[in-house]
Amino acid sequence: MKYSAPRGTVDILPDASGKWEKLERILRTIASNYHVKEMRTPIFEHTELFNRAVGDTTDVVTKEMYTFEDKKGRSITLRPEGTAGIARAYVENKMYALPEKLTKVFYMGPMFRYERPQSGRQRQFHQFGVEMLGVESPYVDVECMMMAITVVKALGLENVTLHINSLGDEESRDAYRKALQDHFRPVLSDLCEDCNARFEKNPLRILDCKVDAKHEAMKTAPKTIDYLSESAKAHFDKVCALLDDLEVDYVIDTNLVRGLDYYSHTVFEIISDDPKLGAGATVGGGGRYNGLVEEIGGPATPGVGFAFGLERLMIALNDNEDDDEGIDVYIMPLGEEARDLGMQISAVLRANGFSVDMDYAGRGFKGQFKSADRFKATYSLLLGEDEVKGEYVNIRDNKTKEQEQVPFEDIVSYLEKGLGL
Repeated sequence: MKYSAPRGTVDILPDASGKWEKLERILRTIASNYHVKEMRTPIFEHTELFNRAVGDTTDVVTKEMYTFEDKKGRSITLRPEGTAGIARAYVENKMYALPEKLTKVFYMGPMFRYERPQSGRQRQFHQFGVEMLGVESPYVDVECMMMAITVVKALGLENVTLHINSLGDEESRDAYRKALQDHFRPVLSDLCEDCNARFEKNPLRILDCKVDAKHEAMKTAPKTIDYLSESAKAHFDKVCALLDDLEVDYVIDTNLVRGLDYYSHTVFEIISDDPKLGAGATVGGGGRYNGLVEEIGGPATPGVGFAFGLERLMIALNDNEDDDEGIDVYIMPLGEEARDLGMQISAVLRANGFSVDMDYAGRGFKGQFKSADRFKATYSLLLGEDEVKGEYVNIRDNKTKEQEQVPFEDIVSYLEKGLGL
């Protein structure tokens, strides 16, 4: 029987892993610059967490979750997104009691959703996300958006636009909910089964429907910003003013509602027309979720965050760029005695911080030089019978092709000088 990876999953092979590492380094550097620290939560959680936090009217909960029972009959779900787990950990570990009111964390890892696989979207996919919990302020909203924009700029994406909207506070949402129901009630029989199910529970989700997206009622639906309370409008106006001060181009997109139930106030997406992603591609997005922590049993705690799919960011990275930086030294021994000595030298070099590989196949120098080229080794270290007896090595600069005899005791200092360490 031949085995293959499950549909919607991919193997990240060694030739591609360097590009993944590069992307992860960029993201970790940006997180450090914004003083955002990493939090790691379990890959699976109790199913009820996602039902409560994400919302049982969302496609994620109703159609896409990988849910199973463990050996004691408890319902467990592979995480479909990262925010709920972060919020659960925040409450469980009483992080709301920390001296600093604002907690800024990021996560990076695999998520799971059962949906049709396509380019840049798999059933096991990876996300980088940021959550800022504890302070309700438009300044934190903009801090979050600026960090997301920094990620996009660091990847060199072109033709990128920040789209923003406000869903308002609870008072705003109640008024808007009624307006939506009044608007869609006369045409409810024309809409799909999902829209009908959402009509009473969460009519806002109707606006996110893909089946009825072109229905005339969708085009003429009420806009959230027309139903903002006075305080919600002041919050959104301040967000816009701060973005103006920072000279950030943005579009107020009244159709933007995001796909999860926990959002309130500011929501945003970063849209790209870069040819690498296709016109109108959503690179990432997020928003404010002031009721989420309270919903899962914690104290009233405001929060805001965003997430990027790493597979999509990988497409954004320059495909033609060579991400293999090569190694410092490739050791080329001839004969068993030379291989024994090569093992000892490689251990010493690695202990001194050099990246090293060596030939273990017993090939001649011709084959070993080909490996040195493939590995992009800066130096080749040649070890034969004469070198072993004379207690020296021949070190070859693979760029200049120059070669020099170096005593064993001077190898480290020679390489440090040559590599500028």
